[in-house]
Amino acid sequence: MNPPHPAASSLDARDQRVFDAVRDLFATQGMQISMDAVAQQAGCSKQTLYSRYGSKQELLRRVMQRHVARATAGLHSLDQGDLRGSLLQFATDYLEHCSQPHVAQARRMIAADSPQFPDEARALYRDGAGALALHVAEWLQARSALGQLRHDDPHFMAELLLSMITGLDVEKQRFHTPHRADATVRRRWAEFSVDSFLRAFATPESAAAMHSNQHRSFS
Repeated sequence: MNPPHPAASSLDARDQRVFDAVRDLFATQGMQISMDAVAQQAGCSKQTLYSRYGSKQELLRRVMQRHVARATAGLHSLDQGDLRGSLLQFATDYLEHCSQPHVAQARRMIAADSPQFPDEARALYRDGAGALALHVAEWLQARSALGQLRHDDPHFMAELLLSMITGLDVEKQRFHTPHRADATVRRRWAEFSVDSFLRAFATPESAAAMHSNQHRSFS
């Protein structure tokens, strides 16, 4: 499995300020975000940004790598034998991320600007959602090799899983419709989506082990 770039998983305070600035500016400026605005928001000079990241494209790529690393951390936080637990942690974290107001607003801004900046929009998708799906596919493929999931197209499986986890929440937020804003409600949906996915793809041996573990946990 190819993990996200090391630069995405360890940030110093300067990187964190810059990445937080980019996150906030996406919600207000969308694709029209500039290095001048990032520098002002982060409290540094534009020369420092170019010296540290090289270009705006590289800065945005690093921000997306960080997003993917954080989004997929739950997949690796538990023992390899806990298939359901790993997927549930990932689903819960991902729903929490998607429910944040600045994320929903950034999506609206980027979608509105993408016809004007098609190359930049494609790059954001490749380094963000595309990289996330690829990482999930590689994780699912590794679990299939361990005999926990049945062998199928891991890329199809990853896209299906991500779609099941998000449901219609992204569309509800896009149209300012009530969504799963409560952590308890998100947890219930995460459990439903993960269990539905496992009913479709878990091997009989893995399903039996999960049932046995759940039975013991309630005893």
